[in-house]
Amino acid sequence: MLKTVLVLVPHPDDAEFYAGGLLAKFIAEGARVQIAVATDGRCGSFEQGGDALAALRAEEMRRAAAVLGAEPPILLGYPDMGLDQLAPGLLRERFLRLIRHYRPAVVVTEDPFALYDLHPDHRAVAWAAAEAINASDLPTIHPEHLAEGLAPHFVPEKYFYGEHLPGANKIIDTTDYLPRKLAALAEHRSQVGFLVEGVLREARLAGLDIAATFGQAANNPMALLAWGIGAQDAAVGQRIGAQYAEAFRYVRFHPLVEAALAGK
Repeated sequence: MLKTVLVLVPHPDDAEFYAGGLLAKFIAEGARVQIAVATDGRCGSFEQGGDALAALRAEEMRRAAAVLGAEPPILLGYPDMGLDQLAPGLLRERFLRLIRHYRPAVVVTEDPFALYDLHPDHRAVAWAAAEAINASDLPTIHPEHLAEGLAPHFVPEKYFYGEHLPGANKIIDTTDYLPRKLAALAEHRSQVGFLVEGVLREARLAGLDIAATFGQAANNPMALLAWGIGAQDAAVGQRIGAQYAEAFRYVRFHPLVEAALAGK
């Protein structure tokens, strides 16, 4: 059977941005990667958002998943910047249901213990996903799932990502997979433009000469993003002597089980 990797993220582009190299590596090794996106991404713009942007972000997510080599994405469609407004436990139950349905060997998601994340959607997904993973093998949690054929399931491997991740304990060499990561990110054209415009606005406010600072990349959003991603992944790669890498907080079994395994 193919190993299934379930990815639980807040927005279109988060999977590729934070773990695109890891996911491309899993796919190259024969795994089935299923990405579930919690929100519709309708707020990621300096212009008018709304239904039109949400529809565009959904189509971009589908194209990005195809380029990465993942399965067609699951789009939960909750309002962007609104996950903290959901009923308590709702998102956790949705994630728990996905875990029991897909029965993944690996879950990749946001780390609830990452530092300095100001986005409420990121924090909501991080905690809901971590709680769902923790409870997914307990039949007493949402026992109605059993009636639907969704049996409890323990997730053997957990990869938690974050922009500021002091607990990172696993560095993955993604040198061979950076081109695929960037190609998938390039499909998120509306989001790439939005992110780059935010950087350029701050650079102008800081009094920087845009042309002198960023060169020709200032007129090419994807080129500027690729430069930033490359620099970010190169800095992580230095920690293990690789050209490019991604960092995660990796969790497998209970500490007592890990200790016993280490002593074998």
